[in-house]
Amino acid sequence: MLSANLSILVAPEFACIKIAGRANFASSPDFKTVLYELAQKGYHRFVIDLSECVLMDSTFLGVLAGFGMKLTGGGDKPSGVELLNASARVSELLDNLGALHLFTMTTEAPQFPANVEPCKPESSNPNHEQITRTSLEAHQTLMGMNDENKVRFKDVAQFLAEDLKNLEKH
Repeated sequence: MLSANLSILVAPEFACIKIAGRANFASSPDFKTVLYELAQKGYHRFVIDLSECVLMDSTFLGVLAGFGMKLTGGGDKPSGVELLNASARVSELLDNLGALHLFTMTTEAPQFPANVEPCKPESSNPNHEQITRTSLEAHQTLMGMNDENKVRFKDVAQFLAEDLKNLEKH
C-alpha cells in the first residue's frame, strides 16, 4: 500500500508539512508523531500543504481533526493549522465530518519566516498494532465530533477495537 510522503520545513514557531501522495492509515502514525513532536517543541503555526495530496482517508482525517481539536483546546475558533491547496474533495470530507471549522483554508503560499530549514521526518515504520491503534483513535475522534459520525464509523471502530485487542494478546 503506497502512502503519503511527508516533507517538513521549520522556522522558529512555524512548521510546514507537505503531504504528497495518498494520506492514508499507513502514513497516519508517522504524521501524528510529526505533528505532536513539533507542537511539543513549541511550534504553534502549522501549514499543511495538500497541493500534491491525491486522497485522504478517514484515519488520516481523524488524526488531522484530532490535532486541530487539541490546538483549539476544544474551542470553535480555527486552530492555527492552515490547509494549503486542499482539494474540493478533502474540504468536503472535512465539512461533512464536522471538522472544517478547525482549520483555515488557503490557496496562497505562506510567507515563510526567515531561517526556514528543511528537515526529514524519520519513519517509525509502524507495525500493524501501531497502525490499528492510530486508526482506532482517529475514528473515535471523528465519532466524538458529531452524532452522524457515530453512525458512520461505529462498525469500523468496533472492528478496529477487536483487532487491537487480538493484537495485544500476542
